[in-house]
Amino acid sequence: MQYAHRAIPEADIPRSADRSYQHVLDTYASEVNKTIDVWTRFSDAEMSFKPSERSTDVRGILKHELLSQRRFFAVFLGLPETSAGEVLPEPESISGYSERLRDFAVVRLRYFANCDRDWWLSEVPFFDVRRERIWVFWRRVLHSAHHRTQLTVYMRLLNKPVPPVYGPTADESWTGADPTNSVEAAS
Repeated sequence: MQYAHRAIPEADIPRSADRSYQHVLDTYASEVNKTIDVWTRFSDAEMSFKPSERSTDVRGILKHELLSQRRFFAVFLGLPETSAGEVLPEPESISGYSERLRDFAVVRLRYFANCDRDWWLSEVPFFDVRRERIWVFWRRVLHSAHHRTQLTVYMRLLNKPVPPVYGPTADESWTGADPTNSVEAAS
C-alpha cells in the first residue's frame, strides 16, 4: 500500500520482545497512520461540520477518539497514560489532535514492545465483563476504524477526496492497485 502521510514511519516502529506479537505493533502503527491521514484532510474550519443535527461533528469525533483511546489503554489494558484532563490539545486544531494521537501512539508502541504472551493473554476488566488484553486491543482498533469511517463519509459529503485506507478509492489509486471488484480478481 502507498500512503501519502506516515505519522509513524516503519523505521520508528519498535521490535516486539515477543516476535509473535510484532503484528500488534505493526498494525497499531498502521491504523494510527491511516487515522491521522484522514484527520489531516480536514481543515480547522470544518471541525464543526456534521451531516445532520443528530450526528457528532468532526471535533467531537476527534475528541472522542483521543479520550476513548486513553480510557481503553489506561483503564482496560493497564498502560501508564497521561491523565484524562491532559489528553486534549490546547488550542484545538486538526494538527493538534493529530500530533496528540501520534505522540500517545509512539509511547504505547514502546510499551507494547516489552509485553510478552502472558501479558497479552491476561484477562482484565472490560466494562462489565472480563476479556484477554489482546481481545481488548483488537476491539480498540475496530472502534477507531469505525470512527475513521464516519469521517470518510463526512469527507464525501463535503466533496473532499477520500484517501486510501485499506486500498485505492475513487479519488486515489496507484499502479498495481487491485481492488477485487470482480469474480476474476477474487479467484
